[in-house]
Formats: sequence, C-alpha cells, structure tokens
Amino acid sequence: MPYRPSSPYAPRRRPRLTRRGRRAVLAGTLLALAAAIAVPLLLLLPCDRPATPPPTLLVPEGRRAAQVYEAVDRALALPDGAAREAAAAPAAALGLPAAAGGNPEGYLFPAAYPLPEGTTAEGLLRYMVATAARHFGTPAIAEAARAQGLDPYQALIVASIAQAEADTPGDMARVARVVHNRLARDMPLQMDSTLNYALGRSTVDTTLDDTRIAGPYNTYARTGLPPTPIGNPGDQAMTAALHPPAGDWLYFVTVAPGDTRFTADYATHQANVAEFNERRRQERTR
Repeated sequence: MPYRPSSPYAPRRRPRLTRRGRRAVLAGTLLALAAAIAVPLLLLLPCDRPATPPPTLLVPEGRRAAQVYEAVDRALALPDGAAREAAAAPAAALGLPAAAGGNPEGYLFPAAYPLPEGTTAEGLLRYMVATAARHFGTPAIAEAARAQGLDPYQALIVASIAQAEADTPGDMARVARVVHNRLARDMPLQMDSTLNYALGRSTVDTTLDDTRIAGPYNTYARTGLPPTPIGNPGDQAMTAALHPPAGDWLYFVTVAPGDTRFTADYATHQANVAEFNERRRQERTR
C-alpha cells in the first residue's frame, strides 16, 4: 500500500529541536529539579511546623472543689491556696447560680481545660462554672428534675452522691434509685460518701463513731439531702440522678471491686455487709 501521510497509522518523522528549543527544555528541567529539592527543604522550616498546643488541666469526674483548687494551683504554678482564695473572693464573680450560695462545689465541671499563657485561677474557675452551666443549666435538666420531685440544685446533689458512691459507671443509676427511694420514705440516706466529705477523706471503712459526728453532712443522723453537692459530677452521674431505673432497692454495699449488691431486704443487706467486713479483715491480715 502506498504511503499516505494523512493516515492516522502512518509513521511520523521525529521532530528535530532547534537551538532555542533545546535551551527551553534545559531550563524547564532545571526548574523542575529545583522545585523537587525546595519542597522537602520548605517542609523542614520552623514556620511550617505545627504550633505547640498549650498545656491542659484534666479535672476527673467526682473531684471535690478542694482537690480542684489544689490542681489549679499546681497547673498554674501558684502559691498553695491561691485558687481557693480566687473562688472565695466576692470580686471573682464566678457566675454561680443563686442556689449555690456562692459555693462552687458541684459546678467545677470535669473536663480537660487548655491553659494558654496568661490563664488566671479566677478565669479558669469561671470557665469551669460556665461549662457546668451549659451542661446542667438547661430547661431539659430543670424539667427532668421536677419530674423527680427535685429542683436542679438538688438533682446536682443526688448526682454527686451517685458519682461518689458507685463502684462502676453502671452502678450510678442504681445508687441514684436508692437515694430516691429513701427520700420518698423519709429514711436517712446513710451514705458513707457524705461522711467522708465532712471529714475531708476518702475511705470505704466507716466506724460507729463516724456515724455520730455532728453536722449537716451526716446522712446517718439526718434525713434528706446534704446541703451541697459533695463533689463535681459529670454528665453520666446527672443522667443517673434524673433517670434512674425502676427498682425497690433501699440498700447497697460494694462487697468487692465490681461487685456492688443492691437489695430491698435488710437481712440480705446485713449478710452482704458481713461478707464485705470479712474481706476487709482478710486484706488487713495479709
């Protein structure tokens, strides 16, 4: 078949570059090589490195205000007692609700708080209170509290007890149910956590003398709720306080880690307490 230049399958002659074309190709090659070298170098420049995030303060669920103050002092390198003074000073204006009576207990919301340069104790505590207001100061919380026969501040107190007493997150709702059941029967709550709060300690061992201490946090001797929260609960504890499961439980004891037993029968409860005491005795003698 004769050669036809117009055929798409016909062989084509290789074009020959002029001197100007060769210079253009060489220049393009050099530019590409320079770019390939420059990109990795630019990645190493300090301006392209991510900024170092500020340090943070973690406030775990259930911490008491006194523990939070100590943590704030350490995190901000302040003298001991500085955060407590900031919380107590009238000028601090932490934004607490009127029901709190100026006491931040229960409103230092557990969370991780960034500490940018210039953070003050007053500003940090105010931010914790504002965070608690966003979580606990909603109309939905107030409505759920009313459904339980409580006001929002009382619900916060119940949540703080459930947070302190529960051995596991799943037990919080059952502890809250015991609190509601006892309140409905005008029974003393008999919570060791409220005694521990009054005595400034944390222990699972409560003595007969402990149950005789004077003061509004002795829920063995007094009926009703203590006057304030006994710690700073999280969302899960508040949900437990407002939406406890149905149950007739009046007693509970954590016999061993992960083994909290709830019952409405006093004799069964006494047997559970005896088992707990025996375990504690064995632990002390090891």
